[in-house]
Amino acid sequence: MNLLFIFANSGIKEPSIWYPMILGVLVVASAIGLFTGGTYLLVATNTGARLAFLIVGAALFGMLMLISALWWTTASPLNTLKGRIPGYEINESIAGDDFARSKIEAIQTIGPKNKLDLAETTNVKAAIDTLVLIPKSSGGVPAELPDEFQTFESSTDYLVAAAYSTGGGAWLDKNSPYLHLGDIKVTTDASFPWVHVTAHVPSYAVAVLCPIDREAQEVPFGDPIPEPTCDPDKQATTIVLEKDLGSLRFPPFMVMVSSGILFALFLLGLHWRERDLQELAEQEAADKSPTPAGD
Repeated sequence: MNLLFIFANSGIKEPSIWYPMILGVLVVASAIGLFTGGTYLLVATNTGARLAFLIVGAALFGMLMLISALWWTTASPLNTLKGRIPGYEINESIAGDDFARSKIEAIQTIGPKNKLDLAETTNVKAAIDTLVLIPKSSGGVPAELPDEFQTFESSTDYLVAAAYSTGGGAWLDKNSPYLHLGDIKVTTDASFPWVHVTAHVPSYAVAVLCPIDREAQEVPFGDPIPEPTCDPDKQATTIVLEKDLGSLRFPPFMVMVSSGILFALFLLGLHWRERDLQELAEQEAADKSPTPAGD
């Protein structure tokens, strides 16, 4: 274990397969081995190898079940086991601001009633900044290749001219091709020969992006800089964002269930061992009991 810490602090700066991947795996495996192995050896010297295995296993998975239950039910600020954080993902990009060209039926029917106010548009803009900007290298790590939606170099290169939202869960929506029952969506469209059930009704945000007019921003020295406006000579782009509800609590829930099953199995093993000892003691007592006279 000390050798691992020496290697960890040996001045390695460049990321490689050894650092941090293999080194991290070895450190975690060594820590688990020392924690459980040391406890097992201590218990085994008093109870024996087999009973110590059952005791240490039950204690370990019982502790993991309780800890993962806390991770699952509370918003822990620590770097605990967590899944994906909820956010937006770009579903499609449309040239111009014609929503009818979208491949999603819910987007084609967007109207003024779906338009977001300034505060909600600002929140959408913050989510878009992480999706449409060209990645840059940082800390000596080379930047990833931009995808088809990453076209702007800076968040000040474009404006969100308008933003809309549609979809989301509802208890009952008779005007929709879907029957909403809580968070369950059951397709009733006759074009589908099967029934499709998903956990949540899709929620979409639509944003019309336009490049900023740089010439309008150039003013004489000392004059106030005007508010950014869209460049009339460049075409706007509409992007469709789909809400990703994430899986923040799913990993700790699975750990809790798995640990609970193993905890129950180890307790069952201890119970079976105790019953075997009881039956053995009863059998020995019956063998040692005096035989009645005359038999």
